[in-house]
Amino acid sequence: MARELRLNAFAMNCVGHQSQGLWRHPRDRSADYWRMDHWIELARLLERGRFDGLFLADVVGVYDVYGGSPDTALRDAVQVPTNDPLLVIPPMAQATEHLAFAVTVNLSHEPPLPFARRMSTLDHLTGGRIGWNIVTGYLDSGSKGAGRGKQAAHDTRYEIAEEFMDIQYSFWEGSWEDDAVRRDREAGVFTDPAKVHRVVHEGEYFKVDGIHLCEPSPQRTPVLYQAGSSSKGVAFAARHAECVFVGGHSRSKMAADVARLRALAVEAGRAASDLSVFALATVITAPTDEEAQAKFEDYQAYASKAGALALLSGWTGIDLANPDLLAAGAAGGNAIQGAAAAFTSGGPSRHRDLDSIAQSAALGGGGPVLVGGPQRVADELEAWAAEADLDGFNLAYALMPETFADVVDHLVPELQRRGRFKTDYAPGTYREKLFGRGPRLEETHPAAARRRRMPSRAPVTAA
Repeated sequence: MARELRLNAFAMNCVGHQSQGLWRHPRDRSADYWRMDHWIELARLLERGRFDGLFLADVVGVYDVYGGSPDTALRDAVQVPTNDPLLVIPPMAQATEHLAFAVTVNLSHEPPLPFARRMSTLDHLTGGRIGWNIVTGYLDSGSKGAGRGKQAAHDTRYEIAEEFMDIQYSFWEGSWEDDAVRRDREAGVFTDPAKVHRVVHEGEYFKVDGIHLCEPSPQRTPVLYQAGSSSKGVAFAARHAECVFVGGHSRSKMAADVARLRALAVEAGRAASDLSVFALATVITAPTDEEAQAKFEDYQAYASKAGALALLSGWTGIDLANPDLLAAGAAGGNAIQGAAAAFTSGGPSRHRDLDSIAQSAALGGGGPVLVGGPQRVADELEAWAAEADLDGFNLAYALMPETFADVVDHLVPELQRRGRFKTDYAPGTYREKLFGRGPRLEETHPAAARRRRMPSRAPVTAA
C-alpha cells in the first residue's frame, strides 16, 4: 500500500516569496505579512486542511547580485522587505493544536548559546511542534550586514556547520539530565545542580564554556531539516537531517538525488527511512482542469521576469543581468551550487536562455508548477512521489492565501479519498507525528552520542 503523503505549506515572512510579482494581483494578501492576524488566519486554514507543517523560509541579506544592486529586489519585492520568521510562530501555535512549524535560521550568524535557548523556548511554547531548517547562507550582503564581511567559502561554511551542530547537540541533549528539574517546593530545590552539566568546546571556529539555559523541552532537539544540494550539503543532510527539502523540475534527476541521499544516510549508520524527503511544488487547482488553467493564465499576467532574475542571481551567485556570465557557468561558486549547476550545465538549452529561465522561475521558483483539477494534480503528486521516492511536498503559493485555500478545499479531499493523506492528526510532538516514534532523536543520530557521552561533572556552582 502506498504511504501517506506529507504536506507542508512553504512561505516566508515577506511580500514576495517563490512567485515574483504576484503581490500585485488584486486577490493576493501577502503584503499583509506584517500583521499578526495574517499569520493566525493562515495557521488556522492549514490546520483545517490537516497540513503537517508550515515551513518558513528566511534570508538574511538582500538580493543585490543582479545588476550589482538591490534596486530590482526592492522595486519588485523579491523577498524584501522581510521580517523575522521566529516571532510569528508563538501566535500561530496559540491558535492551533497540531500544526508544526519548521523555521529557517542561518547558523553562520548565530552565537551557539542564544540560538540554543531560542529554539528550546519555541519547542516549549509550541508543545514540541518546532523544527529547524539548517542553512549556512549564500548572500554576501547578509554576511556583511551581520558584521562579518564577505561570507566564508562554501565548503568552509559546512565545516563551521558541523562544529555548530555538535555544540547544539551538547546543549540540547546533554547539558540537562532528564530528571534534573525537581520543582520540589518543600525542599526548596527547583533544579538538582548535580544533574546539569557544562558544555565545554574548543574548536577551530567556536569556543564555548557554559550550561544550556533551558530545561529540557518536549523534543529537546527540534526536528532537523536541511536543503543543501552540493556534495557537501548532501553529505551534511545524510548525517544530520531528519527531513530533507529538495527541488528541481526533473523526476528522474530527483530520483537519483534522493537515492544517493538515502544511501549516504545508510553509510553514516542511519536507516534510509530515517529521512523524510519533501519536494518543492506549486499547485494551482480549482474544481475543474479548465478553471485551474484559467487561474494559471491569470497569475502569469502578473509575474515579474526581472524579479525572477534577481532572485536567481542571488541563488546562483551569477549576475543574470549579464548573459555572458551565465554561459561562463558557476562551478565551485560561493552561493547555492545546486542552483548554479541547474542553469549552467547538464540541462537542455532552454535552461540557459535567460528569457526561458525567467519565465519558468517567475511563478513557482525552483520547482514544478502543477496545474489542474484535484484529480489531475493528485495524479501528478503521486507520480512524483513514486518515481522520486518522496515522502511529501513543500507547497509554495502563487497567491496568499488563495493557493493554500484551494489546496485545502479541492486537493486535500481528493488525496484523502485515495487514502494518500490523513483525515486527522496523530497525537504527540512534531517528531512523533512525522515518524511514529518517541519525541527524541533516534539512537543512530549523531546527537544521541552527546546524550551518551556527557560525563558526570561536578555540580554547577555560582561564581
